[in-house]
Amino acid sequence: MQTTSATYFAFIVVAFFAYWSLSNSRILRLAVILFANIFFCARFGLFYVLLIPAAAAIDFLAGLGLMHSRNNWIRRPLLTLSLVMNLALLIGSRHTGTILATFQPQTHWDWIFPLGLSFYAFQALTYTIDLYRRDAEGTSSILTHMASVCFFPTMLAGPITRVADLAKQFEKAPKLSSSDGGRAFFLIGFGLLKKFLIADYLAENLVNLVFDTPKLYSGFEVFVGVLAYSLQLYYDFSGYTDIARGAAQLFNIKLPINFDRPYLSLDIAEFWRRWHISFSNWLRDYLYYSLPGARNKVMPYLNLIVTMLLGGLWHGISWNFAIWGLLHGSALAVVRGWQTLRGRWRPPVPWYKQAAAILPTYLFVCFTWIFFRSATLDQATAILRRIASPTFATSSLSPGIIAALLVAAAGAVMPKKLYTSTIDFFSETPVLVHAVALALIVIAIESLGGRGSAPFVYSRF
Repeated sequence: MQTTSATYFAFIVVAFFAYWSLSNSRILRLAVILFANIFFCARFGLFYVLLIPAAAAIDFLAGLGLMHSRNNWIRRPLLTLSLVMNLALLIGSRHTGTILATFQPQTHWDWIFPLGLSFYAFQALTYTIDLYRRDAEGTSSILTHMASVCFFPTMLAGPITRVADLAKQFEKAPKLSSSDGGRAFFLIGFGLLKKFLIADYLAENLVNLVFDTPKLYSGFEVFVGVLAYSLQLYYDFSGYTDIARGAAQLFNIKLPINFDRPYLSLDIAEFWRRWHISFSNWLRDYLYYSLPGARNKVMPYLNLIVTMLLGGLWHGISWNFAIWGLLHGSALAVVRGWQTLRGRWRPPVPWYKQAAAILPTYLFVCFTWIFFRSATLDQATAILRRIASPTFATSSLSPGIIAALLVAAAGAVMPKKLYTSTIDFFSETPVLVHAVALALIVIAIESLGGRGSAPFVYSRF
């Protein structure tokens, strides 16, 4: 069930009315969320109806033990059980098909796990690790836990939310004001515009063509294609996040912001504080801080590289993702070393000094995106060689593509105050305005959006 499909939004409407009609009963409203979660997963495969509730129940029981026991001989095996189970779900759902394809390459194995469980596993582990570290309070309600850990808006691609925080929100008596509803509609509508009118348009009309057949285009066109991919990926993933946050807001659940104008970062460390924020925080809190050698002078730098290497390999077991992770990890280590020698760098005030820091950071990120996007190392090498070639042409850059690039670039650097004031203004308008705005968005997508919607990029991770 794609989160841009009419089926998905019809599903949300049914769940919305069921939830709020039973909102006075804690058990019934949580039961509606749990049923919605399971129904959503069942659309990808009936075996998820058993697999995900069973995994969630094991984590809940492990959490009870972690909450009530102070004995490390009990707590450590409980945490280990949760770690092993969730990592098995993560690795199994991501790589079973790849492993089987090595034995039978002519057979497609994607049907085994049509819904990847990476984001479920990341989210589930926040609960047991936080309880083990005593960083959060657990819940004694299995209904609350199961409604939180597999909350359907976050299942495909996050944002990764601490289960303990979700449980607290689900435990509270829900209230939905017209302003909250307006914010939800704004996020959903804005996410659809990002996905259909920018991300999919750039992918279909430039990015896919350039990456599939780079030799057919000039070095300049391939370079523009790489820049276009940076915008496509940003609008694709942030569009998904907006839709997920909007859907959750309809049930009075607030999910964390996942993007904060990342291409305005002054260095790569700041980029990872602005890009895929929930995943960056997860890597920092649950992987980097768990690695040994924090007091050693060298190990923190090595740990940064190891963390990003593992983050890269999570996307896929290939040289491309390994190189992508190593490049980012090495850049983070360099930035940390520079900050250690010179002190933490404060953002310069003059705009030209900011630009002098933003531009190379953005170009470095775009350079690494080549390895991220390319299917093979040979394809990435071909892209780099073509960019380095002294060829120039613009025949593939139609007025529509140039307009989409300019709109995308402007949106990526939109001032925070403008975005905040826009969503505040929209949320306070009457419900009729919300309905008309969504109708206009649908019409615009139907008129300008091209031939349907491609799956979200991160839905395959």
